[in-house]
Amino acid sequence: MTKYGTINEVFQDTVSRFPEKTALIFNDQKYTFSELHKMVEQVAAYLYSSGISKQDRVIIYLPHLAQWVAIWLGLQRIGAAAVPVTHFYGHEELVYIGTDSEVETIFCNDRNIGQVITASEKRPFKRIIVVGDKTADLPVVEGVDILSFDSILQQKVSPLPAINIDKKDLAEILYTGGTTGTPKGVPISNINFLEAIGVKRNEIEPLVPKGGGVAVQGAPLNHIMGQELGLCSLLSGDTLVLLPRMDLDVLFSQIEKYKASVLFGTPTFCRMILEHDKLDNYNLTSLRYVFTAGEALPPEVARKWFDRFKIPIYHGLGTTETCGGVAGTNAGEPFPEGTVGKVVPTKKVLLVNPETLEPVAVNEPGELLVHSENMVTGYWKKPEETARHFIHLDGKMWYRTGDIVRMDEEGWIFFVDRSVDMIKHKGYRVAATKVEAVLYKHDAVFECCVVGVPDEKVGEKIKAFVVVKEGRKNVTAEELIEWCSGRLSSYEVPNTVEFTDALPKSAVGKILRRKLRDQERQKLGQ
Repeated sequence: MTKYGTINEVFQDTVSRFPEKTALIFNDQKYTFSELHKMVEQVAAYLYSSGISKQDRVIIYLPHLAQWVAIWLGLQRIGAAAVPVTHFYGHEELVYIGTDSEVETIFCNDRNIGQVITASEKRPFKRIIVVGDKTADLPVVEGVDILSFDSILQQKVSPLPAINIDKKDLAEILYTGGTTGTPKGVPISNINFLEAIGVKRNEIEPLVPKGGGVAVQGAPLNHIMGQELGLCSLLSGDTLVLLPRMDLDVLFSQIEKYKASVLFGTPTFCRMILEHDKLDNYNLTSLRYVFTAGEALPPEVARKWFDRFKIPIYHGLGTTETCGGVAGTNAGEPFPEGTVGKVVPTKKVLLVNPETLEPVAVNEPGELLVHSENMVTGYWKKPEETARHFIHLDGKMWYRTGDIVRMDEEGWIFFVDRSVDMIKHKGYRVAATKVEAVLYKHDAVFECCVVGVPDEKVGEKIKAFVVVKEGRKNVTAEELIEWCSGRLSSYEVPNTVEFTDALPKSAVGKILRRKLRDQERQKLGQ
């Protein structure tokens, strides 16, 4: 896959090799690679004729749809950069990301266009393209060109000229929360992306030959894991099955109907599958390769999965900043329980003492630092954050993951701990400080601290400890949760709120988040 320098070159080659093969399935509608290619070319030609130039950024604010894939590939066709974001975002996130990435064009659907219109009041978009069935009567906003996706497919546009795209050109910006709660843009180049998906598809190859797989999209396309597995499969000539929503009965029926061989998601996702009361009603024996990442894989989940399906779960470690996989395991290769794999061929790692940056001994825990030839070298327009997380050692640049791992004598890596302020809830990374920032906007909140509480079903529940202001003792937990619901994505809203007279603090007045977290674990006997 990496014999080509750009994503568009790989896609064009895949189309030429598998023109009549099914590329995408969505809601049981099939698109061949030729049909997908036609849609991609039309989208690209329209965007180019509308003034979208090489390296311009465009937001994709959509749920999973065939059009999502066509838009992303259409942007690669003209050398523009995609900015994929979750369709759960509200207008405040759109304002921030739209401003930060300097976007003028956004793709949305007929259900969330209201958020885009509201965002436009603070961060005007020049062009809003709406995907969906209800686009006959679109709103009118002065100075904004609002049109339907179907209309751009029907427009007559001039053929695209030759566009010189370099392998180091920006392909997309993925936004990640980080411990500050402020989303940080991770700029990913064409070659960085192709190397990552090439490694991942090679890992799968021993069990599922390229061009012969059927993958079910079990993680969001706006996340690096969802892309590393989903778009990787598509660009390898496999068939990608997109789900309109994460409904396990729909998932099971699609696996059974299309004889899916590849499935991926978080460990929580796999646990939910195992616990589903209708699992035995479906035939899932077509599955050959199952991959998880994003949070720790409990050993009991891995054991139960093997007992139930007679195939292992392959668990890996990666970050958005490293464009996905840092460690993984080749399919079919035996591996020790609890490992996240070995370092992938395109990456180098160092395990260091996080305080001194001195290397640690074999089997000793240390912070994971990652280097690669074509690595991300910093956050988008965030010099201070870049200086904090991207450092130079021994003449190389390294990304500080903040993850504590250990490596044994054979090179197997084992996850030990994680960035303490991040909460893993339903497979999402939730920044505690982002939730706190919203709580602090409520006029009854004097102080607050948010932590993750271990939970078998969702990974961690989000719990907020709150000290209220004098005279506001009448505020309720339900009121604060409702307050957050209107200002955060659904997966970021606290599950519980506990009121307290004071929060534990250090000698210099810093709130001791770890102490609260440890107290909650002690209650659970952990």
